[in-house]
Amino acid sequence: MSEQWTQEQIAQAEKARTEWVREQFQKANQYLAGKGILPDNVTVSESRYLPPYFAVWKLNTKEKQSYWVISGDLPTDHIAVSAASNAREAVRAFSLHWQLKAQQIADSGLQDKTQHEFANLLVKRAHNLYDMFNKDELWQMESASEV
Repeated sequence: MSEQWTQEQIAQAEKARTEWVREQFQKANQYLAGKGILPDNVTVSESRYLPPYFAVWKLNTKEKQSYWVISGDLPTDHIAVSAASNAREAVRAFSLHWQLKAQQIADSGLQDKTQHEFANLLVKRAHNLYDMFNKDELWQMESASEV
């Protein structure tokens, strides 16, 4: 038997989704500001999000620089927009970047438990991102602002 959603449930789900997207946008902006990069605006048409997993934002600065910023249920990070031609390619770039970063941590020989746990988290999230990159059905709505 299929469950029917009430209008109230649909409204609550949409409200929760909208709030999650807003939180991720704020998180991405705060992250860049913490790196000394002051965002000016977002290119919404090129940004993508898949609540509650990740959001990929194309953020532009007043200095005419652009960055892909990823946030969500994973480490917030950024790359130059030149590293990826679109949000899907940015997801792959973050995945590969995190695998390399995790390998560097492992190769450093540090026995720090926190660094070891962070490297493991990066590997897991990198694999999950790459899986999402590979799912064509997630990227069919190329003109929409969500994956």
